[in-house]
Amino acid sequence: MKLLVIGHVVHKYHNQKYFGYGPYVKEMNLWFKGANQVTVVAPLTFGKGPDPIDLPYQHSNLTLITVPEFSINSPKSIFLSLLKLPNIFFKVWMQMKDADHIHLRCPGNMGLVGTIVQIFFPSKIKTAKYAGNWDPQSNQPFSYRLQQKILSNPSLTKNMQVLVYGEWPNQSNNIYPFFTASYSESEKLDLSPRELSIKKKIKLLFVGGLNGGKQPVLSVKVLKSLIDKDIDAQLDYFGEGPERTTIEEFIIKNKLSHRVKIHGNQPADKVKEAYKNAHFLIFISKSEGWPKVVAEAMFWGCLPITSPVSCVPQMLGYGQRGELVGDDLEGISNKLEFLINSPDLYSEKVMKACEWSRQFTLERFEEEISALLARQEN
Repeated sequence: MKLLVIGHVVHKYHNQKYFGYGPYVKEMNLWFKGANQVTVVAPLTFGKGPDPIDLPYQHSNLTLITVPEFSINSPKSIFLSLLKLPNIFFKVWMQMKDADHIHLRCPGNMGLVGTIVQIFFPSKIKTAKYAGNWDPQSNQPFSYRLQQKILSNPSLTKNMQVLVYGEWPNQSNNIYPFFTASYSESEKLDLSPRELSIKKKIKLLFVGGLNGGKQPVLSVKVLKSLIDKDIDAQLDYFGEGPERTTIEEFIIKNKLSHRVKIHGNQPADKVKEAYKNAHFLIFISKSEGWPKVVAEAMFWGCLPITSPVSCVPQMLGYGQRGELVGDDLEGISNKLEFLINSPDLYSEKVMKACEWSRQFTLERFEEEISALLARQEN
């Protein structure tokens, strides 16, 4: 099978291998197992080695067709994109023509191009992974809404299964609730007991990009609020991004350097150890699909304190397996204080979170992908 992947993830070439964002590449390597030839159409950056979080593709017959990055966020970027798009559309068209199975990664700019071009290949077997927020009631950018409209329209999108996070009412027949995974069956180790007490140090954790959409500054403000209540707490950040400077300034201003450590991007094993040792994940993101960091934290008994976006309420059992909060600092702080003073309730939620998350292993994920591809082929 000739598998074609259209996506927006920026790749790097190093030691004769293509690297990309680790969690994404880890998943794609599972998709590749059923193909004897793989073509990826995506951007490639030069002169920059892989980050610690990046991973290489694993396939002996893989070709990367490079396209330029583009955006449509301003009049200038739209104009520049119009100059690039004819060549991008042509490349995507030519690769779709030769593919046996077309796989789109949405939402994103390249996902939008793929979503439009696939209309002209109704007989091709196709899948799309919509890794963003599929909630019909959510506020989404126009380009995301357009991708949703096309993908869920049986007149425009034929012969395709669209994989989305969560279960939503009144969906077309080609919409298929799906999940993602980070850990294997062999990693289902017993949880290390974590004593939770107002008299003991409380370990908070943030994992993710340090950008405005994920509100990482709010996590350090939560830490300060707990300290102001005489709760001994610390916070570890794993991730990198433009908000790092703001966080560092807040740390200096409030004399929290002995309470906060910013680790930057780190390999998955180091992040896993952080989950194992932390009491709470503080992750108040504005928009997500299936936030892997929430599911990963649950897997290792780190209770998520997170925002009710996308399918996150479903993941948390509407509060049975974690806490759903807005961006009200005092409200978050009060919930944490309540749980710290209710260790039995905390332990109950942790165990429920762990039990739920450990359903979704890499082995099950690979089985679901294989079954999906088999259904499509037949």
